[in-house]
Amino acid sequence: MDLLLLRFDAPLMSFGGVMVDQHGPTERFPGLSLLAGLFGNALGYRHGDDDKLEALQARIEYAARWDVPPEPLLDYHTVDLGPPKDVNPERWYKMREPGWTTRGEPEHRAGGTAAFGTHQRYRHYWANGVMTLAVGLMAQRDAIAPGDVIPTPGLDDLAAALQAPARPLFLGRKTCLPSVPLLIRKVEAADVLAALRQEPRIERCQQGKKTDPLPPQEGQRVQACWPARLGVGANAQEVPVYDRRDWRNQIHAGRRVRVQGWLELAQ
Repeated sequence: MDLLLLRFDAPLMSFGGVMVDQHGPTERFPGLSLLAGLFGNALGYRHGDDDKLEALQARIEYAARWDVPPEPLLDYHTVDLGPPKDVNPERWYKMREPGWTTRGEPEHRAGGTAAFGTHQRYRHYWANGVMTLAVGLMAQRDAIAPGDVIPTPGLDDLAAALQAPARPLFLGRKTCLPSVPLLIRKVEAADVLAALRQEPRIERCQQGKKTDPLPPQEGQRVQACWPARLGVGANAQEVPVYDRRDWRNQIHAGRRVRVQGWLELAQ
């Protein structure tokens, strides 16, 4: 089957996980919604094109590996919501002052520290890592109802979009800009896992200015993820992920299982 080989090489990457309160974690590997959004952005799709994004997300199949393991990085944000701001002081006073109701009684928005105090947020990133991905498209499937097929772009369309994207591309968050072109080349392999095994591992130079391919050696292993249908292997396990996005309602509402673990590269 025809596949695209991609390289994620950036100072920072973030593969959004399940957010709890002010903590924005990152998964070890990218999800389906990230790749669908990445390709959709390159193609010029908008958030309102939910049918196109849903159909594209349903067809994507991929495997990914860390050629250069990343380092975790925590970004700490604070926003002071206490004093009035010159930008829009009326909004602050409306929050503070009570308002009269039809019952003849004043009603005040109580709020709390989240409304008037210092808001804190923790954003998690992967720093200085290099990832290789093999991406394919599964057979066209019905996106809305039987017989109502949403046309989706082919691999050549996706490759062309990555080479000349409609908008700037980013890897997770808009601050995560790639440092090299994302598309390596188009290849042919039995499946995404076979393509990932065959592609030589790359290693960043000491100066950090470029990445060079190195031929895989016997016993060379990398951390990777791949579709569960391709088997688990001795040094991996199935894990649940929640990376299917409901593009119409702008929420993640789908669960699937993928394999994560160590992948032996081809000799």
